[in-house]
Amino acid sequence: MTEGWSAFVVAFYRGAIGLLFVLAWLALRPGGSGLANRRLWFWSVVAGLGVAGNFSFYFLSIAEGSVAVAATLMYCAPVFVYLVSFALKLERPAPIKWVAIVMVIVGIVLLTGIYDISPGGVTPFGVGAGLLAGLSYAIFIFGFKYAAPHGSPQAILVIAFAVLSAILGWVGGSGQIVAVLSSSAWPLFAVLGVVGAGLSFIFYIVGLNYTAPAVASIVAMVEPVTASLFGVVVLEETLGPFQVAGMVVILLAVTGLSVYSSVQRTPVD
Repeated sequence: MTEGWSAFVVAFYRGAIGLLFVLAWLALRPGGSGLANRRLWFWSVVAGLGVAGNFSFYFLSIAEGSVAVAATLMYCAPVFVYLVSFALKLERPAPIKWVAIVMVIVGIVLLTGIYDISPGGVTPFGVGAGLLAGLSYAIFIFGFKYAAPHGSPQAILVIAFAVLSAILGWVGGSGQIVAVLSSSAWPLFAVLGVVGAGLSFIFYIVGLNYTAPAVASIVAMVEPVTASLFGVVVLEETLGPFQVAGMVVILLAVTGLSVYSSVQRTPVD
């Protein structure tokens, strides 16, 4: 993006290359795909809209702020899931859940520094894009969850990534998308697609089958931490003490909320 490539074009290639990987996965394991099921298609399209928004808003947030802020704001997705679940009466509100949500809000204030009116740093647009990335990820989670009973994960991801590619291919514009193929930046796009969507989504789905939900919630803490370290060490971004405190508060609140939810759903022998 520092070379002038649109965030939508970057997001398009991340999803399009990911699509090639999940297509290969589906070709190798076509059994029980459920592609003839209308509900699978509907919810997979919803998941596709969510992942398209997640990729796009995430990169927009990075462009307007930093990797650390964008990754941590996106990690607020479980909070959005709870709020939507409360509204749809899929989850019962509980004091510990509200405490966690308030902690996340406090963490966001510390992380983004919205109390500081001085110019520079994270822009309101960057904050909004980061939160929308989290909301979009929550939509993806809902879509994937409701599509899962009707088909295989690889079939759901194929439809979702195809929807993403269609939407971002239109938004990004054919000019820049074609220009990438003859530019010196194409290896970066390839690495982003392979590591950031192709392999990561497959490993994530497969890993969930062998990991307890509570453990997966704790391991998920690594994502914003490693992203932040990458931003500081490689991209030479800086984080103030209040921002670090905000990150810690958000990570503790969201992980605690996820672990609590997993424990509540675990049947007692």
